Amino acid sequence: MNLRTEERMNIKTKELKKLLNRWLPFLIWATVIFLFSSYPTTRASEIHWKDFIVKKTAHIIEYAILTTLCYRALKTSGIEKKKVGYYSIFFSIFYGLTDEFHQSFTPGRDPQLRDVFFDTIGAVLSIYYIWNLLPQHQKSNKLFSRIHTFVNGNQTKKSKV
Repeated sequence: MNLRTEERMNIKTKELKKLLNRWLPFLIWATVIFLFSSYPTTRASEIHWKDFIVKKTAHIIEYAILTTLCYRALKTSGIEKKKVGYYSIFFSIFYGLTDEFHQSFTPGRDPQLRDVFFDTIGAVLSIYYIWNLLPQHQKSNKLFSRIHTFVNGNQTKKSKV
């Protein structure tokens, strides 16, 4: 193998690693959501309102994570940041709709449009946090700084949302 071919293979390997680094967490999380939806549901509490709060909070959190991972993956594609946020929200809502459709085939599960509403809340809160709260807190706290780096990558200069 000559040097040029080897260099091209190294570049392609690096590009593939970058692609996997950005998209694999998102794909794994989408799979986790799919798998959770494949099991019949059980009551989190005998008290109806507690059961409701636990399950809807789980929807908000799992779709906030999905949206954050989608934002992180799309951010490197060269799309404007605002559009990346909107696309991430849109994709999460779409995935929530398909997840509810998937649940219609799962014994013991009922598809609920209300769940998509809670998924949407999680998606919107995630982007709000990334755009508005995370930049404010990254300098004051190491944890927030690490979260910012994970979501936005290593950036040396500030860029507008």
